[in-house]
Amino acid sequence: MRIRGGRLLQKPYYVTTPIYYVNDRPHIGHSYTTVAADLLARYQRLSGREAYFLTGTDEHGTKIAEAAAAAGKAPKEFCDEVVQHFKKAWKALSVEYDDFIRTTDRRHEEAVQKLLTLLNGAKTDDGQAVIYPGVYEGIYCVGCEKFLTEKELVDGLCPNHRRKPEILKEKNYFFRLTSYLDKVRKVIESNEMLVLPDERRREVLGLLNQDLGDFSASRERVEWGIPLPFDPSQSAYVWVDALSNYITAIGYGSDEPKFRKWWYDAEVVHLMAKDILKFHCIYWPAILMAAKLPLPQTIFVHGFFTVDGEKMSKSLGNMIDPNDLVAQFGSDATRYLLLTQYPFGADGDIQVSRLATKYNSDLANDLGNLVSRVAKMIVANFDGLLPPPVKNLEGLQQLIESAEDVPDKIMGHINKFEITSAIEEAMNLVRMTNRFFDTNAPWKLVKNGEKEKAGGVLYACSEVIRIAAIMLSPAIPGKSRQILSVFGLGKEHLRKENAATFYHLEPGIPVRLAESIFPRKETSEIRGEPSRKKSGDSADGLIDIADFGKLKLVVAEVLDAEKLPGSDKLLRLQIDVGGEKRQIVAGIAEFYSPDDIKGKKIVVVRNLKPAKIRGVESNGMLLAAKKDGKLCLVVPESDLPAGATIS
Repeated sequence: MRIRGGRLLQKPYYVTTPIYYVNDRPHIGHSYTTVAADLLARYQRLSGREAYFLTGTDEHGTKIAEAAAAAGKAPKEFCDEVVQHFKKAWKALSVEYDDFIRTTDRRHEEAVQKLLTLLNGAKTDDGQAVIYPGVYEGIYCVGCEKFLTEKELVDGLCPNHRRKPEILKEKNYFFRLTSYLDKVRKVIESNEMLVLPDERRREVLGLLNQDLGDFSASRERVEWGIPLPFDPSQSAYVWVDALSNYITAIGYGSDEPKFRKWWYDAEVVHLMAKDILKFHCIYWPAILMAAKLPLPQTIFVHGFFTVDGEKMSKSLGNMIDPNDLVAQFGSDATRYLLLTQYPFGADGDIQVSRLATKYNSDLANDLGNLVSRVAKMIVANFDGLLPPPVKNLEGLQQLIESAEDVPDKIMGHINKFEITSAIEEAMNLVRMTNRFFDTNAPWKLVKNGEKEKAGGVLYACSEVIRIAAIMLSPAIPGKSRQILSVFGLGKEHLRKENAATFYHLEPGIPVRLAESIFPRKETSEIRGEPSRKKSGDSADGLIDIADFGKLKLVVAEVLDAEKLPGSDKLLRLQIDVGGEKRQIVAGIAEFYSPDDIKGKKIVVVRNLKPAKIRGVESNGMLLAAKKDGKLCLVVPESDLPAGATIS
């Protein structure tokens, strides 16, 4: 707490999402965490607290380079395109971040190098170097971008990606994690660094009881990464690179006042899913301790969710695009539906068929219909002017007390990360108001000549609608502003203090409802599976013969080959595809020298759109197979002529 001008001020609030890996487009898993962080920041601002919300993208590593090559693009070009999909999705969901950090930003890369330089010169309490050179040999999953243990494998495969990991032996620089494990345990046990919910805290403490060793801070032979400042032949390991975004985005190494405000003086909250719990709750605090930087106050780790009872998977075709949900339900309704399917933090299931049911029940029937009924009765019976309040109505005092209690109850839930419960508090107030409206039946009062009493009912309902709109605004920001506009109120009215007292609205103000707040969705309007699959996809990941027929595979002869300047992995090939010479760029230099491949007959995709890779145009793609770290070109069994069609 701080005091300014006689007022007690809360610490600033800094909330982050993990930065998302750009090997694919955003889905509702990304959206769930991001909308939750946006909502938390909005609630803090609503209560008068200064807040800063950070999200972004993780863009380095072998997996990105491979995805870019598969798309026929240079890594940065590939990242630039995918990042726009994330920004588009967040805009569609009304996510208002204060900063979007990219690990390819110069500010981030320079700050990471400063942090690595500091760590390289740092010592542990017993005088050992925090960073030291060594050789690591182990099993490595490219998909996870991490080394695995034999215990973690399932039938010899990575449990997450269902692929056999590579055996890797290379020079690394190591971070001396073992010197910090006891300290990390103590800050978690004492709740100096809160890990929530409690089951995740217990999980982290369980991990700390395992035989955790030092971890690699660098990778060898990884071109797409941040070079170590003390050994440019090595690149920063993805977790050192990615985790540092939380401080590089707020001025570490470049803007000391900003950094101190948001890291030293603020309440720092990290949000993430449980698959990256180990790295955030053990590796990250250890890195901060070694750098002598403060720890985050809270790490909140939410669970996984399934879609209709099944794990999200490309092969099952159930990776829901948030843009498709927005197209069906609108931005605010999608935010609401994502955060109210099950309690925030727990594992849960998104049931696509229930989205429309919940939309109609909660938003169209409970909230939207209440606004519509009240506004239309005021327009029809009071010339569109808000009637004055009336005392001694049945249930009025209970309604007022509940309405005035709701803001503090909601903030109590929010401060404990009970997002679903916070929203439910506001919606329960809305339902209570519907019951109050039905019990007092203002339409009957008007018919019976008790117009003044009917006006009192409508005034009370209008006040609760105003309070509910304010306290729901972090969840449904656009619709809340639309509801307030019915009573002539602007976005400047969106403050918790305005929701704390009844009788705020002035009798006689105009009441106007231009359109329905949440129009009811007929079943025929709702697609049962919101565009989860692209045309041609099937639930088992198979394509039909028509899709395969779009590929033009031909035999090509390699006329000439040379290494692409500035790259250890790329060869520039001049090929003959049957009376036509072309140039392609292929990532095979680690396995084939230019002399090895000259004169070979290979198989290429002839009708792939041209792409520039490192500024060099590539007009096609060769086929190759890779296993256990070895790559083999796909070649015709006999000496077929260049241009022969593969079918």
